[in-house]
Amino acid sequence: MLLPGISSPPAPRVNHAGGAGLYAAPGIALRWLTMLSGKPDDRPLRRQRDWLQMTHSEADNMLRSCVRAVLVGGICAGLLGWAGAPARAEVNSPTLDAIKKRGELICGIDTGIPGYAFQDSSGEWQGLDVSYCRAIADAVLGSPKKVKFIPLTAKVRFTVLKSGEIDVLIRDSEHSFKRNTDMGLEEPAVNFFTGQTFMVRKSLGVKHLKELDGATMCVETGTTLETNIADYNRSNNIKIKTLLFEKPEEAFAAAESGRCDGYTDDGGSVAAARSTMKTPADWMFIPETIGGLQPLGPLTRQGDEAWTRLVKWVHYSMLEAEVLGITKANAAEKAKNPTDPDVRRFFGVEGDFGKLLGVDNGWAGRIVMDIGNYGELYEATFGSNGGLGLPRGMNNLFSNGGLQTLPTWH
Repeated sequence: MLLPGISSPPAPRVNHAGGAGLYAAPGIALRWLTMLSGKPDDRPLRRQRDWLQMTHSEADNMLRSCVRAVLVGGICAGLLGWAGAPARAEVNSPTLDAIKKRGELICGIDTGIPGYAFQDSSGEWQGLDVSYCRAIADAVLGSPKKVKFIPLTAKVRFTVLKSGEIDVLIRDSEHSFKRNTDMGLEEPAVNFFTGQTFMVRKSLGVKHLKELDGATMCVETGTTLETNIADYNRSNNIKIKTLLFEKPEEAFAAAESGRCDGYTDDGGSVAAARSTMKTPADWMFIPETIGGLQPLGPLTRQGDEAWTRLVKWVHYSMLEAEVLGITKANAAEKAKNPTDPDVRRFFGVEGDFGKLLGVDNGWAGRIVMDIGNYGELYEATFGSNGGLGLPRGMNNLFSNGGLQTLPTWH
């Protein structure tokens, strides 16, 4: 096959045996060497004719030497290139180094909202976001207990993250264009898909969102909720008013006391709000949502790609466990002499996946053994197995019609 722009060499001459020799004509050698050098042959035609007067034996020896030099040179160049190639780079992460040095992950969470982050009767933090904090600590430090929780209001959460006071923010926070650009934050993964939902008293007598014209909704300040309501008002020429609060529990209480006609937030938070009311059956969800799809999840500071990558793969590890059918209950058994290649990679039996993230190779298996897979976390916090009874819907795996998907674990 010829390279573009290179014409065919002259046909080889026939040797005395009547066949075409491998190096039948010195002209071929001259022409191909010229083309391989990339330089035009500027010798006088007389000199070229002298080359062509070479015997077949002389041409054969000359070409054999040339080919041998090219082959050896190519192999040497390849070996030198291989030897000179940079080794796998060490994971360089100031955040990861700081966590390992102090022996504790500092995780920013909500001040208290069922489903995401709340304290149980014994004062222990529980919730989906809390479980993610523990999973990251487990991956990095080998224990889900090595984490310090910092409750943050919506108003100050991003400032605290950017200042370096916390390592990661996992606080039912929406991923958005401005947060990723103007605020300089990374959005590693989505652990909860939702939409802005409205909850009102049934006694209000409304069934659809546009009927809330003139009504007042309790809203947490410092969120995208206010912008969404303002946009909806402008688009539909109505006026849904807002009453702002620093903390979600304050907004819940205000709605319960009648200071507002209802409460609005992401779907998970609204389900949490309803669960705290004295008589949850007195409240209903408006079927329409606004603001489009709301992807919620962890946020990290820009400039530490290795740390962001680790947070992302902690999320993917819990999805991968669910895909493989690995649960908190069966993880220890499945880790014993696995034969399935995907399961072997997951438990770190083969492949240095942990080392590529700056942790040990047993990180993923440890997470599911100590905390569980994604499906288990959802059911325990928002679903029907101890959660708020919110159907999984969009948060199902892709194979079950949901939006939760993950890259190939290779």
